[in-house]
This record gives sequence, structure tokens and C-alpha cells, in this order.
Amino acid sequence: MRVSEGSPLYGRDPLLRSLVPRLTGLAFDERSRTAREHQGDLPVVLVTGYHGIGRSAVLAELAACYRDRLPLAHVRVVATETAAFPSAPADGGPPTASTPVEILAELVCGLAPSLRRRFPVLVPGLFAVSGWHHGNAEQRDAACLRFARLLLACRLTGGDENTLRHAWATAVEGRLEAVGPNDAIGAESEPSDASDPSDASDPWDASDPSGRDAVTAAVVAEYAERYPAAAAQEWYRRRFPRGAEGQDPLVLLGQWFQQGGDYRHAAEQSLMAAFLHDVAASYGKLQRWNREPWPLILLDDTHHPPGQNFLDLLLEHRAMPERPDREELVVVATRLGGPPEDASAAVHRNLPDLVKSSGWERKGLSPSAGLLTVPLTPLSRDDILPLLVPDRPARPLHPYLASAVHSLTGGHPAVTTVLCAAVLDATAKGTSVGPRDLLHLHVEDGRPVTEALLEQLLPDRRQRDRLTLLSLARDSTAAEALADHLRLQGPDQLPANSATDYLEEQQWQRLTPPDEPLVTDPLLRTLLVHEARRTSRAADDGRDWQDIHRFLRMHHAQRGESGEADALRHTLAAGNAEAVVAMLAEEFQSEQDEQAAGHWLLCLQYAATAPTPPAGEWTDDRVQVALGAHDGRYAGLHEIERCVNRLLHALWHVSEPHAEPDPDMCKAVGDELAYLSPRHPSWHAVLGQAARSWPAAARKKRPFPITGQ
Repeated sequence: MRVSEGSPLYGRDPLLRSLVPRLTGLAFDERSRTAREHQGDLPVVLVTGYHGIGRSAVLAELAACYRDRLPLAHVRVVATETAAFPSAPADGGPPTASTPVEILAELVCGLAPSLRRRFPVLVPGLFAVSGWHHGNAEQRDAACLRFARLLLACRLTGGDENTLRHAWATAVEGRLEAVGPNDAIGAESEPSDASDPSDASDPWDASDPSGRDAVTAAVVAEYAERYPAAAAQEWYRRRFPRGAEGQDPLVLLGQWFQQGGDYRHAAEQSLMAAFLHDVAASYGKLQRWNREPWPLILLDDTHHPPGQNFLDLLLEHRAMPERPDREELVVVATRLGGPPEDASAAVHRNLPDLVKSSGWERKGLSPSAGLLTVPLTPLSRDDILPLLVPDRPARPLHPYLASAVHSLTGGHPAVTTVLCAAVLDATAKGTSVGPRDLLHLHVEDGRPVTEALLEQLLPDRRQRDRLTLLSLARDSTAAEALADHLRLQGPDQLPANSATDYLEEQQWQRLTPPDEPLVTDPLLRTLLVHEARRTSRAADDGRDWQDIHRFLRMHHAQRGESGEADALRHTLAAGNAEAVVAMLAEEFQSEQDEQAAGHWLLCLQYAATAPTPPAGEWTDDRVQVALGAHDGRYAGLHEIERCVNRLLHALWHVSEPHAEPDPDMCKAVGDELAYLSPRHPSWHAVLGQAARSWPAAARKKRPFPITGQ
């Protein structure tokens, strides 16, 4: 029995223990074979989802389980072009790649040690397209480091990376010094050792394409001198048109790649074909008859252009009606967000659908027909319960803590895992944790939990700090006004627009209309608002909690009746419940229009969604006020005002999204509305209906229905 490394991934078994074993032919966590679902033609499995849903964790679990059991390569795609070609990260994570060529090179480094045939066609092609501009030492060293890693992985040489890198740089530079830039490039012969003394002043022009072509020719010549290349040259020659006869196909491959555009795409198609050809050639009749498992490649973050390009090349090749090599490479990739917009022929399956069968069958010749997309879904409450089991006996946890975590996070795996760990850590230290304490916890290193989570979910610190403040605004228009008030400077556009673009780029939301919240994701908005509350006490530049809500109240008050609900909400967020009660009570007693009842209830319930003020500026006595324990404080008020005061505080308490509703508070909402109903000459029917429906809505955490709205 083999147990995978790391913590278990709840809710992902249909993918981990059903689909992938049927594709690889190997059971997930035990050394046994299983029946393969597809043979001869396999889908590319594309796992989709938003930040923190567990895409990378799924690949890490697969890598831990299948490593040493079959040929495996695990690569993370990054967006930025890097000059140096990195080796595996020091933290043990997957190596990164920022171009399709780097992805192929990393796949070779991961798969070659376990394959019978070590990429005799692809490796010379990777050498040919890895030239550099003559005189650019950084590009040269990066390319030669790639050469060294490829040669070591394929066991074509011994030694260490740095020694080989230096040797290749020296050898290629030596060939370049021995020939001039105007010598013939691409002929299938050794370059001449003769050199023109008149060119001793370095005749190379780095901006001239011939300089890079000469490097390509020198690299290919050096490779052909050291290792057999005739078979690879013959293979690539068949992929070029007749007009290319007489030229070294490897040099021509490099030239096409460096030329860019359609030429580069054709060169990349050849490299992909070479990769799949070498994989297929590693499995002869004996290996296929013995059902040796095919390689498994794991590609993380393929929403970046290099990853999308790589998958497009793979899918294009597999869509060929008569593709020459019937490899059965198992590919599992991840993508931030949803499936590609142009993948109209892809097959989409949810996790539960994968238990018995993938349901995939290639239909048509479209490349995307080879795609099987699987969205990762949030965790259920039952998935969360095991995360709240302590390692050692401790004091009992709150009975509704799992429900509270699920209500707060929506089942977001990364946030759920961090919160549950923080709960167990606090409990082990003797602290009692209730549903309303979740956002006040600390992670293991002592940082506030919201700070740690937001760093993970919003990596850009500048945008994270900006969004922390702007999340307090009702909509994008208010956010822009607040940004202008706080003098938040944007690099090249309005701050709120910049923040919105960042959220769209990070796949948190689509384009936000001006009348919608700047941050539409409820979990992200909750974390940002709490972080604003936590950090505002240290602000002394007009960015503290009170100043921000005072500005936003004035902003909405200027809109008249359409901004009344928002103005009341920001007034309550600042802790001024008395002003909100006075305004609601005044309208209740003065407004006679029957149609105004719906507007009054809307203002009441929306105001009650206000975030609570910072603890140091406000004491939470909502329960006591709602139950009438503090009525003595308000002896001078009219009974209608005292009733509205109790109703507002009860609604404020039950409206917190992640807290289990208090039964007494739910009952209080109905009681106070029932008291008000007969005391208004024209609103009694609407208020009476609310008195019956709102307590049930509060208990079930559903929207409060308003008759006529």
C-alpha cells in the first residue's frame, strides 16, 4: 500500500482515484493495475477553477502518488520570460517554464530517465532552436544550461551542470570565432576553421539575424560532432518543403523558429511532433503487450500563453486524421478560470460524472475535441468536518463551526484549510472559538488570518492594499469617488479601474458595471472588509474606518432617495446606530404612502448588512439591545423608536453571512415587525407579511422577501 504525501484532498476522489487511474492503468494509492478506459486516443484532461480551489494541490497529489511508478514530469507554466533556465526550485516544487520550448525541455528532463528511448529526435531539435544573439552572454549561458540539463537527463554525458554549461559556451564561441558572419549557414558540412584576420575587430552585428543564424549553425555543428544526429536530421528533413533540400534541416528548424510568426509555429509543430514520436517509439511491441504504463505529464497554470500554446500544439497534432505516432501520453493540466473560450468541441464533465466513466469521445476533427474539461467544485460541509478533527483530544468545538466555515468560505479549499488549521491551533492553546471569531484568528506564524489569506489570494501587494480600502464602497462609482478622496494614485489609469482590471486578470470576476460592487466575490469582499477594519485603527491620514464611512455616507446622501439605503448602511458601519434609528423611525411615523413600506423595509434590511466597526471603537451589545435589556437607556424615546432600535440590532446580528443565526434574534425580528404592523395606517399588510416571512429567512440564511419589491 502506498499512501500519498501531504494532507488528503477532500472532494477530489472522482478525479484522483477514478479518472486518472483509468487513464494510466495504475491504481491511485496501491501497487496494482486497473483497467484502462481509453486506448489509442486519450483526452487531455484540463482541470479548471478559481484561485485557491486546489488545482495545484491536485497535481501535487498526483505527482506524489505516481512518482517512481511510471515516467512522470511535473511543470508549472509562468507568464514572465526569464533569461535563465531554472532548475527545480529549492522548495521541492515543480520546475517552471515560460515558453513552449522550455516546457518541452522540462518534460524531457522529467521523463527521459525512465524511458527506454531518450528523445533522439526531440533533443537535437531543442538544441537547434535554443540559439542566442551573438555577444549576449546572458542568453548564451541560459541556453547552454539547458543543453547541460538535457544531456544529463538523457545520459548522453556525465559531469555536472555548470561544467557542461561552460564547456558548451566555450565550444560554440570557439566555432563562431573560427568563421565569419558572412560564411554560408546551413550547409550539411563542418564549418571551416579558416578565419579572416580583417574581421578580428568582432564583425558580428547583434541586430543582424545572420548573427543568430550563425549561432544556430554552430550549435548544430557542435552537437552533430559529439552525438549521432543523422536520424534526427532525416526525420526533420521530411517536414520541410522541397525547396529546402541541400540545407541542414536542424539549422533550418532553428532559423524558422527564430524568424517568428508562421515560421515559428511550424517549427513548434515539428518539435511537438518529435516529442510525441520519441514517446511513442519508447514503447515497442513488448512494452505495449506487457501494458507498461505510459508517461504522465502534469502541467500547472496553462492559462498563461505559453501553456495554452503548448496544449494547442498537442491537441492539433492529436486531431490529425492520420497521425503517424499513436502515443498514449496521459496529460493532466490546470487552468485558472473556466475552459478556453475557443474550445467549443471540448467535452465538459463535473466531478461526480467521473466515478464510472469519463464520458469522453472524440467527435469531429477540431483540436478542442481532444479536451476533457473538469471544473473543481467547492468543498461541502461534510468535506470540512474532517478538517476540524484535532490531532490530540481537546476541548469540544462549537457544534456549528463547520457550518460557519462553509458559510464564510463557500467551500473555498485554500481558505477553508487555513481557517480550520487556525481553529485547531487556537483550540490547542486553550482558546474557545465560535463562528463569529473565525476572522479574528491567527495562523501558525502569528499573523492575522485575513492578512495571510489575502496575500495568497491577491499576490500583488499594491492592488491588495488598494482593494482593502475600496472594498468598503457600495459600487464601482463610489469606489472611484473614494479613491479620488483618498488620493490613491494609479500608474496609468483610474485606481478603481486598475483594481477592477486586476481582479479580472486574476479571474475573480468579469467586467463590473458601475452600479455593481467593485469586488463581486462574497468571500474576497468579506476578507477585504475585515482587513480594512483590522488595519484602520493604525491609520492617521484620513484613511481610518470612521473617515471612510463618513465620506461614503455623504457620497450616497447626495443621490437623494436612491442613495438612502447606502447612506444608512455607512452610518451604521461607523457605529452610529442612533442616527439610523432616528431616520427610520421618522420615516415610519411620517410616511403614509402604502408603496413606501417596501422602500422602508429595503432600507432597514440593507442598512443591517453593514460591517461592524473596529472592536476598539465599538462594543458589540446587539443581542442585549435586541432583547430589550438596554431599553432603560432609551427611556426618553417614543416606543416606536425603541421598537425600531431593537429590530435594527436584531437584524444586524443575524445578517452576518458566516455566523449561525441566533434563534432568539430570529424571533425578535418577527416580534418587532409584528408590533409595528398594526401601528401604521397603511403599511400593516406589508409589515405583517414581513413579520411572518423574515424570521424563517433569517434562520435559513436566505434573502429577506419584501412584498411588492
